[in-house]
Amino acid sequence: MKADFKSGFVTLIGRPNVGKSTLMNHIIGQKIAITSKKPQTTRNRIQTVYTDPERGQIVFLDTPGIHKAKNKLGEYMVNVAESTLKDVDVVLWLVEPTNFIGAGERHIAAQLQKVTVPVILVINKIDTVKREEVLEFIDTYRKIYDFAEIIPASALRGENRDVVIDMIFKYLPYGPMFYEEDTITDQPERQITAELIREKALHALDEEIPHGIAVSIEKMKQRKGQKIMDIEATIICERDSHKGIIIGKSGSMLKKIGSNARFEIEKMLEEKVNLQLWVKVKKDWRDSDILMKNFGYKKEDI
Repeated sequence: MKADFKSGFVTLIGRPNVGKSTLMNHIIGQKIAITSKKPQTTRNRIQTVYTDPERGQIVFLDTPGIHKAKNKLGEYMVNVAESTLKDVDVVLWLVEPTNFIGAGERHIAAQLQKVTVPVILVINKIDTVKREEVLEFIDTYRKIYDFAEIIPASALRGENRDVVIDMIFKYLPYGPMFYEEDTITDQPERQITAELIREKALHALDEEIPHGIAVSIEKMKQRKGQKIMDIEATIICERDSHKGIIIGKSGSMLKKIGSNARFEIEKMLEEKVNLQLWVKVKKDWRDSDILMKNFGYKKEDI
């Protein structure tokens, strides 16, 4: 290993929907974190790994958005996000391009006062504003925290992606790799599969329902002697009325979610997938420790 090799942990923080998962997927070059315009998309801390054999290895922790919690699941998500700040070498904070710093952003700035590591600010979505406005936004944010770097970027278009990577390496400590060179995530395939199904449900359904859905993988098994993976999964929702909407007229909505998810899962597994979906109602699962644990939210974080 080279003497100047660097490696370390970086957390991406920011309010829900600022583009954290999109940026991470762009950097890794593969879809790991699910993306959606609806808030609370990322529920667990996701570790992904970016390795440059010449320079070093960055282990990204993509956390749930920091926000004011409304239920047990919300509290769990905020705890995960805020506790991650203590375990990393660099914090990457993503924000919208704006001159108005709202309560959500001020809450994050207050959390960062306890942090001793460099904080890099990424002003995302600059493709949605005029170039000359960007300097104003930099000036606005500069006043609320002493950032190590401020980078304007567009996660969606991959704009300034390389600058973000360069700046992270600038602040990482020297040291050997944590993971093998070809590792891109520590998420088990079952979990990514569940998340992909949930993503497709989020895209297809109305505003009201998605917060209250979870996906449980009942079976994921290689078919004997064939390059086919048989997967059975259940979409869990909180109300009977939601169940009808998720299934849709003559099963049309469930079919749409299933075929969209199957396409992504086949890309990930690089083989054919036979996916069967069911829908079950578990009332108020987001306020139940036991049910949350069943759906993969770790007890120690609840």
